[in-house]
Amino acid sequence: MTAHGPLVTTDWLAENLHDPAVVVLDATVLPVVADGSLTWGSGRAQFEDAHIPGALFADIIEEFSDPTGEFAFTRPGAAQFAAAASAHGIGADTTVVVSDASVGNWAARLWWLFRSFGHESVVVLDGGLTKWRSEGRQVESGGAGVVSGVGTGEPVARKRAAPSTVFVPAQRSGFWADMSDVRAVVDGHAQATLICGLAPAEFSGASGFRARRGHIPGSVNIPAGRLVSRETNAFLPPEGLRILFADTLASPDPIITYCGGGIAAASDALALALLGRDDVRIYDGSLNEWAADADAPLVVTA
Repeated sequence: MTAHGPLVTTDWLAENLHDPAVVVLDATVLPVVADGSLTWGSGRAQFEDAHIPGALFADIIEEFSDPTGEFAFTRPGAAQFAAAASAHGIGADTTVVVSDASVGNWAARLWWLFRSFGHESVVVLDGGLTKWRSEGRQVESGGAGVVSGVGTGEPVARKRAAPSTVFVPAQRSGFWADMSDVRAVVDGHAQATLICGLAPAEFSGASGFRARRGHIPGSVNIPAGRLVSRETNAFLPPEGLRILFADTLASPDPIITYCGGGIAAASDALALALLGRDDVRIYDGSLNEWAADADAPLVVTA
């Protein structure tokens, strides 16, 4: 059983779902808008309502991010990430398949994290739960243990972590950018293409939940939502992605992606990986950090 490239199809997963070396993680996070502010809530309840058979819920808010970080979704340290991966039964020989019920941005974030900690056998389910369900494939409901099946096929018992499973992290360079890296680009001291994965209205400053709106000077807008099919949430074919990234691909400069908190930015990074770019970093703090600094310039074009 071998998975090739950053993505796997629903057909591939259906064929390999019973393989004990495969662990499926659902990384769904839900937006919560109240009183004019945006927060993020766990997708566990939605996961328990319906998920891919045998999948485990991956809590990106508490387990696969640093909950003590100043900004939401701060990437975790190696020890925390290793503990979370081990608790999900993931070791060196595990093939991790990440999915979500959104446009793939949460899955892309977890994919990026695994790779940054040295685990290359990790892929994103193209189209995630949306495509899986649109094809009439089986889903399960419930929490821990054996759950009820809905659809075709036999229910699959959810995999449990073996007591001896230990994930050993190996932090790799070249995956993350920080505020100083982005400042250097803005100030002209370093060369890089800055890509914002937010929706156009938030990029322009016409809308948004931060006190300071707009985008980082010199950046271009390639929204994560435009990278996928509206019907299935599967990524556009390479020729479609090349059109969206045409100017970026024409430049020899390395790339830094960002968004609000480094999530939609991961979808852009994944799309660029599909196009063969390996010189991409994600600005982890993204606009949550940048806009919080009164001295950091923002451009409003609304």
